[in-house]
Amino acid sequence: MEMNMKNPTVQKISAASLLVALGIIYGDIGTSPLYVMKAIVGDRPITELLVYGGVSCVFWTLTFQTTFKYIFLTLSADNHGEGGVFSLYALVKRFGKGKLVIPTILGATTLLADGIITPPISVASAVEGLEVLIPDLPTVPIVIAILSGIFFFQRFGTQKIGSFFGPAMVIWFSMILILGLTQIVHHPEIFKALNPIYAYNLLVEYPHGFWLLGAVFLCTTGAEALYSDLGHCGKTNIRITWVFVKIALVVNYLGQASWLMTQSANTLDGKNPFFSIMPEWFLLSGIIIATCATVIASQALISGSYTLINEAISLNFWPRVALRNPTDLKGQIYIPSLNTILWIGCVLMILYFKNSAHMEAAYGFSITVAMMMTTFLLAYYLIYIKKIKTIWVGLILLVFSAIEISFFIANVVKIKERWMFLFFELFIFMIMYIWFYSRKINNKFLKFTNLAEKAPMLKELSEDDSIPKYSTHLIYLSKADKNYEIEEKILKSIFSKKPKRADVYWFLHINRTNEPHTLNYDVIEILDDKVIKVVLNVGFRVQPKVELYFKKIVQDLVENKELNLHIRPDGSTKYNNEPDYKFVILEKFLSVENEFAVKEGLMLNSYFLLKHLSQSDAKAFGLDKSDVAIEKVPIVYQPISKLTLERKINK
Repeated sequence: MEMNMKNPTVQKISAASLLVALGIIYGDIGTSPLYVMKAIVGDRPITELLVYGGVSCVFWTLTFQTTFKYIFLTLSADNHGEGGVFSLYALVKRFGKGKLVIPTILGATTLLADGIITPPISVASAVEGLEVLIPDLPTVPIVIAILSGIFFFQRFGTQKIGSFFGPAMVIWFSMILILGLTQIVHHPEIFKALNPIYAYNLLVEYPHGFWLLGAVFLCTTGAEALYSDLGHCGKTNIRITWVFVKIALVVNYLGQASWLMTQSANTLDGKNPFFSIMPEWFLLSGIIIATCATVIASQALISGSYTLINEAISLNFWPRVALRNPTDLKGQIYIPSLNTILWIGCVLMILYFKNSAHMEAAYGFSITVAMMMTTFLLAYYLIYIKKIKTIWVGLILLVFSAIEISFFIANVVKIKERWMFLFFELFIFMIMYIWFYSRKINNKFLKFTNLAEKAPMLKELSEDDSIPKYSTHLIYLSKADKNYEIEEKILKSIFSKKPKRADVYWFLHINRTNEPHTLNYDVIEILDDKVIKVVLNVGFRVQPKVELYFKKIVQDLVENKELNLHIRPDGSTKYNNEPDYKFVILEKFLSVENEFAVKEGLMLNSYFLLKHLSQSDAKAFGLDKSDVAIEKVPIVYQPISKLTLERKINK
């Protein structure tokens, strides 16, 4: 039986779909010309080796990392149209036997960390263009105000301003393309820089040239976010629009390099080549367009962070938190707690680093790690799902590993300039690690029994008039994935000292699927009209609303005249026409009888602390309207092995 849940992925190719792709996908990578060439040149003397070599490295990085790895290879690893590290993990986790959990957590952690560095560096880079017009302008308050505005408006959704994103990014890419062309005509020899020999010479012959890769890497940092946003547009739309985007980016980088080669000054002297190539009459307009583009880039990263955490919750990598749908669009998710964390992180970043030049040093490390983890997971996908010969996968892995490890080493030296940033990443990593592995420990305590064997006892209890009726419909949420199994603790709850008599016993199992947008159910009748199990298959990108789904299932069964539910009373009365439903949720807690080793003690105590701080099961499963009973169940993980207790003897 199928519920209506459409996949929002846009697969049809049209002018509108291509416009959507431009507006959503390329914000991060599309605004990199604001700071890449400035970061490469820095305060170094402007020489042909530095400029030609730098722009050559940028071109070949975009070709290998973005075009070949992400546009061509990684976008093919879509999970029913969805992308990102969790979608890739869901595809390949059955082949990894647990080895893929840490790489997935690392990839997700570093990508989420990108959400607090991309907005401030992008917005700051654009706003700092005003210093050309107004020297010594205090840009930090302006950047904080813009960032605060972006995060404030998240609660209203981006449905209305989303239609503005596409045309705005068309203007942006057209602008950087034209600006680049206006400079190339003054120094057409710059096209020689596309020869990879210039990149090689920079790395080998320029003093400390290898370490410039940390700045070069900034040109491709948005590639990982590009893959995460796959589900919004479809890979065909992304691949077509990338042709235009890459041409615009490369031409602008070549234009900035041309401008550098025509300067009489020996150094940049604090100038940004991006704004320097603008005509003076266009500068203010260019700054406004650049600021709009950076706001769009920030929005894409923030929305991607919401999607990432939503997937992490579904795959048991993150505690359940409150989710909101600000609009009627399915893909629009708002997570208040994450919004606050990201806002505080972004504000602290701009207060700590002061300007984009300092943030450039902090940028790159996290995304390098994310890219390396994606490469690792991608190898499993190519071998086990695409069935490509291991030798070819090994060759691909060798090429990308060499590139990414080089970028990683070049970025590692920046650790001393970004120590504060590491605490945020460690915080995110530990939450995911503790939550995932502690849940696995908890699941070891699950003991199942045959529900069919217990059905006669349930029938006897249901018909025993000496026991007060607890509810007409009694519903338990069950983790048992086999149709005829149930947890022992649920049966103990029903047959305890005060047995729970009901007309119908329902056992509802939520099966999280590896597909993103599944929403269907199966009904298994264990005992006629008395004991019923429902398996609800929910995709990992779907927010479960159990109460809504359950009532819809019962309504369907009644309308179809199944299970004779249509001829039996549902518990409603003349005083209240609502059916009599009672949901029971069993919540675990750590018993005082445990005697933990250090590691297990830290893990489980941290887990239950996170669980206490997270959203309740009733709200998480959408049971905020129903009559819900919460029962506490103690966990004895490591019972006290030796108890010394002596009886006092009175003399």
